Amino acid sequence: MLEQMLLNKLNSKEKLNDESFEYKSIFFSSVAPDPTNGRFLPSIFIDDEHAKLFVARKLSKGQLIKLYHAEDHVLIGKSVIINCITRSNEDRKRASQTINSIIELGDNISVSEMIQVPTVFPLEDGKYQILTGHRRFFALVYAKGYGAVAQFKVYDTKPLLTKVKQFQENASREDLPQYGKLQAFLNARIEIDTLNKVRALSGMSRLTIREIVSTLGISMGAYDNYNVLVRYPSVTIAYENGCSYSFIKMKKLILSIESNYKTQHVKSTLDVLDKKAISKLIEQQIQGIRKLSEKVLPSFTIQSLNSQSGLKKLLTQDVTKMDINVDWDSLDWKDKKSVSAALNKLVDYLNKV
Repeated sequence: MLEQMLLNKLNSKEKLNDESFEYKSIFFSSVAPDPTNGRFLPSIFIDDEHAKLFVARKLSKGQLIKLYHAEDHVLIGKSVIINCITRSNEDRKRASQTINSIIELGDNISVSEMIQVPTVFPLEDGKYQILTGHRRFFALVYAKGYGAVAQFKVYDTKPLLTKVKQFQENASREDLPQYGKLQAFLNARIEIDTLNKVRALSGMSRLTIREIVSTLGISMGAYDNYNVLVRYPSVTIAYENGCSYSFIKMKKLILSIESNYKTQHVKSTLDVLDKKAISKLIEQQIQGIRKLSEKVLPSFTIQSLNSQSGLKKLLTQDVTKMDINVDWDSLDWKDKKSVSAALNKLVDYLNKV
């Protein structure tokens, strides 16, 4: 279907990436996330009244799950994010990490203005779908409530090259995790490949590297970096599983392993089997370094506990049972920042007892 739409666009001589937009105030309840986006959470939004009752401890987590049929989803509402993904589901830990960043961003939104608003495009039923800014949208709901209104950048129609547009708007953002950027690049490259195929069918020349770089909105150096980083599946998987290497460090590792492999096997070009072997070597190298780093004991930054009754509760009760919106079971105890944030939530709660 994309091929036909691109063919029609090329035949009409219209520019591909020249969609018009405006800024509008939209109710959050009219906005839907994109399930194909790498920033997507399997989310269900909570009515503001239900969120208020949960915060006041008049509605339990179990009652909310039952009310919203929220198994294997994340419930999001004003001051509430609940991870209902089962412990056996591999997505649970990854969702927990995303939730922590949403809460942090939501707390910032509560006290300051959002500089870059989410972008959306209209659907046929009068609603809108998020193009870019999923984490920002979830944070807005967390900060303001599902019944609130905020400004969005609204395209008149759905952009034809949606993945390219998503990459353009997110590539320069420093706060996005590496996995999200790599996934966005891979998706954008698929659309570029489709565009080149259609151009060939129309008797047009393929886009040059310089034209592709211009379309993606990045430098030649950044384009080269991305192509090296997505060359082997083990690299993308490593970032998906929480690898914290900088892109520059990972690129050096990849090129070093490639060079050593070519020298060892006396090869100037690599076939499919060679690339599988190199991917495995990269995976082993990352795992080896990770095991060494895991031996270093983390330190935690925790605020002072100054409540006598809170101290008594800490020493005499199971704090993991306290209703402070922390999922202790899925907490990554090796992540110093996440553990510190959870402990500070606990101390903050105990100080108010």
